[in-house]
Amino acid sequence: MSLLDPSYDVGKFFDEMFLANQGVRPHYRRLAERLGSLPESDFHQHRTAVELAFLRRGVTFTVYNNNEGTERIFPFDLIPRIIPAGEWRKIEAGLIQRITALNRFLHDIYHEQKILRDKVVPAAQILSAKHFRREFMNFNVPKDIYVHICGTDLIRDDAGNYLVLEDNLRCPSGVSYMLENRAAMRRAFPTLFQSYRVRPVETYADTLLKALLHLAPKRDDKPSVVLLTPGVYNSAYFEHTFLARQMGIPIVEGRDLVVRDARVFMRTTAGLVPVDVIYRRIDDDYLDPTVFRPDSVLGVPGLVAAYRAGNVALANAIGTGVADDKVIYTYLPKIIKYYLDQEPLLPNVNTYLASNPSERKYILENIGKLVVKSANEAGGYGMLIGPAATTEEIASFRAQVAAHPRNFIAQDPIMLSRSPTWCDGRLQGRHIDLRPYILCGEKTTVTPGGLTRVALRAGSLVVNSSQGGGSKDTWVLQGDE
Repeated sequence: MSLLDPSYDVGKFFDEMFLANQGVRPHYRRLAERLGSLPESDFHQHRTAVELAFLRRGVTFTVYNNNEGTERIFPFDLIPRIIPAGEWRKIEAGLIQRITALNRFLHDIYHEQKILRDKVVPAAQILSAKHFRREFMNFNVPKDIYVHICGTDLIRDDAGNYLVLEDNLRCPSGVSYMLENRAAMRRAFPTLFQSYRVRPVETYADTLLKALLHLAPKRDDKPSVVLLTPGVYNSAYFEHTFLARQMGIPIVEGRDLVVRDARVFMRTTAGLVPVDVIYRRIDDDYLDPTVFRPDSVLGVPGLVAAYRAGNVALANAIGTGVADDKVIYTYLPKIIKYYLDQEPLLPNVNTYLASNPSERKYILENIGKLVVKSANEAGGYGMLIGPAATTEEIASFRAQVAAHPRNFIAQDPIMLSRSPTWCDGRLQGRHIDLRPYILCGEKTTVTPGGLTRVALRAGSLVVNSSQGGGSKDTWVLQGDE
């Protein structure tokens, strides 16, 4: 039996592989031929082998507040997402444009605040932002780079246009799954993979390490870089250990570091070792209990003093979260125009601000038709998908929006593109998004691929792993096949 089910229905959505008339898009034809000739038993053997490999390698994520256990193998679908070279060039240019503007914006709001004086972005939106750090006004971050690692979430509408759903600027996660997915596909379908001339993603760790070393304070010897993790109970701990191992740097917790004379040192069996750069996977609030939350046991007392003294660099910089705010996302087209004098190459999703009285009125009256998001939540939490919500959920969000309008935005539901995914014993269309990874060091680099996340539940638009999502390997081609 062919894996290509003739009853596969693209519905009203843009399908990554199939055309509305059941034809196959040109860059998927070789994959379709392989699937059409592959016995289902062989396909299941590949799936089992990948799952066992993930289990052995500990490719897991953590689900909090779940009575059935917290550690889960990250669900992986063997049908790759394929992006032709010309399509990727447009994505890459749009992402570089976006992060360039975001770094300019962050430097400005922590220094001259010209964009606020020119009323392009209302000052109240910045000053009321949860992650705006007044303590770092007029502080010069190393190399003037605030965002060194960014994961920007992209979706496609029903016409196939790419749109930016959100930017993740604080501690973007998922890149380890991108790398593990690639290794799994190379093992499962080596001949098919080679025939497609897929651009590599395996250089990510080397590029990240170079970006981190670029930040180091000037020293005669080789700079020391560490990855700071909250510890084994963090949902992304697998990724923390994976990246530290890939880069060949130590992974540390707050208790492994100590500050002496405004310098950071790592405790080792051989004594204290100086630390020059910290790739931190801890939010600002928990970094230094002497400056932020005094009850934090995850951070390092005195770290901010060392940072201010220029003796250690942090990636990403403290205070980047203000541009991570979904309210500020709304202004990104204006921010790009203001700093770069360009139109956005990747447009935003149409968004309504609850803090705007007229738009708030529209949200409250149409909340059952909209997607409502909390300004600072992530992972699929703090979100209402109106068309799929219960009466009680809608009422609860309506009350929250009315009471705290600054904390919410709303967006028109997008008919997310779908991709063929193996579910319930056959190929079925499932909604997907794409998180490419952008690194800023001596130059800005977009890894050719990213994490394609897939909503495994039929009809679901939520792709987050904590909400039942999985992932696919993303193949960026060297040419337009």
